[in-house]
Amino acid sequence: MRNGFELVGTMHILFLTDNFPPEVNAPASRTFEHCREWIRAGHRVTVITGNPNFPKGKVYEGYRNRLWQSEDMDGIKVIRVWTYISANEGFVKRTLDYQSFMVSAILASPLVRRVDVVVGTSPQFFTVCAAYVVSRFKRIPFVFELRDLWPESIKAVGAMEASLPIKLLEKIELFLYRKAAYIVSVTHSFRRRLGQRGIDENKIGVVTNGVDISRFQPREKDAKLVAHLGLAGKFVAGYIGTHGMAHDLEIILEAAARLRSSPGGNAYVFILLGDGARKQSLQEQARDRGLDNVLFIDSVPKEDVARYWSLLDVSIIHLKKTEIFTTVIPSKLFECMGMGIPVLHGVAGESADIVNRTGVGLVFEPGNPTELMASLTRLRNEPELLAQLRKHCIEAAPNYDRTKQAEMMLEMLTQVAV
Repeated sequence: MRNGFELVGTMHILFLTDNFPPEVNAPASRTFEHCREWIRAGHRVTVITGNPNFPKGKVYEGYRNRLWQSEDMDGIKVIRVWTYISANEGFVKRTLDYQSFMVSAILASPLVRRVDVVVGTSPQFFTVCAAYVVSRFKRIPFVFELRDLWPESIKAVGAMEASLPIKLLEKIELFLYRKAAYIVSVTHSFRRRLGQRGIDENKIGVVTNGVDISRFQPREKDAKLVAHLGLAGKFVAGYIGTHGMAHDLEIILEAAARLRSSPGGNAYVFILLGDGARKQSLQEQARDRGLDNVLFIDSVPKEDVARYWSLLDVSIIHLKKTEIFTTVIPSKLFECMGMGIPVLHGVAGESADIVNRTGVGLVFEPGNPTELMASLTRLRNEPELLAQLRKHCIEAAPNYDRTKQAEMMLEMLTQVAV
C-alpha cells in the first residue's frame, strides 16, 4: 500500500490533454490532480500537452510556443508541444487549434518510451484521435476519458448546424468509442447514452469530477478582497468559470437588473469571474443596462482561486436549457461543496439530482431569471436555510474527494494495462 493505493506493479501512463496547469479550467485541474495522485502511488506519468494559453489565446508568461519543451510538475513529466493558438472563439479557429495539437502530440509520442497505456481526454476528441494513433504505433491499449458528448454539444449551443461535417465527426466519435480498450465517463448519463448508441457498457466506467479538498475548504471571506471590491455588508452571488455559449450567463444579468430595481435590491452584488467567448458581450450588456451591481473579474492564478470563492455567499451554476446538458455535471459544483458555498443550480438532469440528494443548494429552471431571483432572495432572507445548506456542502465534499476519484480511475487503467 502507498498513499491509499494498492500497487499491482508499476505502470507508465501517457496522458494526452489539450489543457494542463497553469491553466485553471476543469480539464486541466482534473488531469493534474489525477496524475499527481498516480505519481504518489508509485507510477510513472508523462503528460503531452500544449503551452498554456486558455482561454484568451495568449501564451502565459514564462512559456513560449516552441516545437518541444519539457518540465517536471510534482513528479509528472510534462512535454509541451507547438499548437496553433487561438482565443476561445470561432469554431474554425478552435478546430485548427485542436487539430494542430493532435498532430504535434502524435509526433512527440516517440520521445516517450516504455509506455503501458495511453489516455486521451475530451471535451473535443481530436486529442483522443491522437491517443488512438499513438496506441497503434506503440501497440498498447488506449483509454478514452469522456468529458463531453462532442460533437453533440456543438449543435446544442448553436455553434454549428447539423451538416455533413457534423455527420463525419459523429462517425469518427463512434469509431473512437469502439476502438477504445476502455472508456472513463464523467457522468452516468454519458454511459447510458453510449449504451443506447451500441457501445458495450461493460467497457465504460464512471469517475465523476471531484474536488481537491486540500485546496478547497471552508474559509472566512478574504478581508482584503472584500475591501478592494467594496463588498462589505453585501450578499454576494457569483459565477466562477468559463463565460461560454453553453453557460447562457445573460440570465445573471437579467436577475441583477430585476433585483436592482426592487426593494432592498442594493444589498446584492453579483461577481462573474473568468474569461470566455461571451465575456466581452456580457460586459457590454451590463454596461448598457447600467448594472453597477455586477462585477467582472478576469481569470486569476490557480493559487488565488479559493480566495475569490470565499467571497461568495451563494454560487450560481447555469447551463442552457437543452436536453444534452441534462447529462452533464459541472465540475464547479464540487468546488462549491469543498468551500461550503450553497449552490443555486440552473442545470437539469443528473447534476440537479446530486444537488437535491446531498442538499447542497436549491435547483431552479434553466433560463428562468424569475426563479433565480426568488431563490436568491429566499437564501438572503432565511439565514437558517443558508447555514443548513453550508453544512450539507461540507458533509458532502469528502464523497467527491479527488484522491478517491483518482484511485477509481487508476484501478480502471490497471485492468486495461494488464
